Amino acid sequence: MKEAPKITRILASEEFAHRFSRRSILLGSAVGVISGGLLLAGCSTSKSPKAGELSSAAPKPSPIESKLNMYNWAQYDDPNLVTAFTSAFGPAVQIDVYSSNEEMIAKLSAAKGTSGYDLVIPSGTYIPQMIKNGLLEKFDKAQLPNLAKVEPALLGRSWDPTNDYSICKDWGTTGYMYDTKVIKRPMLTWQDFIDAAQHEASGKVSVLDSPPEVAAIYFWAKGFYWATEVKAELDAAEKFLVDDFASHIKAFDSYPGIKLAQGGYALSELWNGDARQGLLASKNPERYKWVLPTPRTELWMDNWAIAAGVKNPVAAHAWINFILDPVNAFTDMQYTGYNTGIMGNEEKAKAAKLEYLDLIFFTPAQIATMDTGEINSAQARLVEMYSKTKAKAG
Repeated sequence: MKEAPKITRILASEEFAHRFSRRSILLGSAVGVISGGLLLAGCSTSKSPKAGELSSAAPKPSPIESKLNMYNWAQYDDPNLVTAFTSAFGPAVQIDVYSSNEEMIAKLSAAKGTSGYDLVIPSGTYIPQMIKNGLLEKFDKAQLPNLAKVEPALLGRSWDPTNDYSICKDWGTTGYMYDTKVIKRPMLTWQDFIDAAQHEASGKVSVLDSPPEVAAIYFWAKGFYWATEVKAELDAAEKFLVDDFASHIKAFDSYPGIKLAQGGYALSELWNGDARQGLLASKNPERYKWVLPTPRTELWMDNWAIAAGVKNPVAAHAWINFILDPVNAFTDMQYTGYNTGIMGNEEKAKAAKLEYLDLIFFTPAQIATMDTGEINSAQARLVEMYSKTKAKAG
């Protein structure tokens, strides 16, 4: 019998233990590594297939290493996929977790190629600086035939035009959800979000715990590029957020979906997958409405990438190719609630009658309204205005 996968056990609060999110934040520093089983905080709202129902159609790479060390966001892959990978290919998998791109990059930078990690999952906007600083290895694409299964529109993104260093793991967007018993008028735009936050929902509003996305509420409402570096636009955003908006905010919460659907908020800025989790967990989902706001919003993408100094390169490539298999990618999408970007996902989801497909899949017209962010000279200013807004919040 092959060794069971090794995976980090995440010790989290009861609130975190019953929900999934794109980025579940590790609470405290207590992390234990176990073997002989899979223990993860959280549980999926969809029934996960058993390991035998997953795909291991790709031939076993030879020779392949006995280990695979992954540095990942918490609760970001179906444990059955880890089991299936080890069963099919051999490597025992160990997963350490981080709570932010900055944390991951800092650790890789300090290690200078000796981190011991084989795979990392950075968000797209951080990839250029990681490439520039030698933190990622190029793919051997001959070992990744399932790259051909990725949706063409998700290839060649600005942060890695030739996909030499990264490939989509999950992607999604930012919008908002509201309680229709509190806000009874139609809501369509970011300006609607601002108006409701200052009136009906005042004091019951949550915004994402993220400097770019907080400032973006103003930028999107005014039709500005949300990664603007124009001083006058940054000044206007800060004045609005600190003087006019902060007092209406109840919380800075990156995972408000379930709390909103339990009456904790009346209006929340949130990521699409978290909104879906809230609706799935609600006893009265018809009470809450998700909005993909106009005129513009965000497109984020998390990516599989190989860390510089990789010790198990064959296993790393084997995992990426395994997870890009359409069967496995669909399984992972059911687990996280985010689109894994593989061709055929939507058709399979419709056939499986998954709920709230409009929170997983978006039309070409909707995608055309989404912009990726960027790390630029305004980053420090965004953090500064975020801190001021948070200090002034009610």
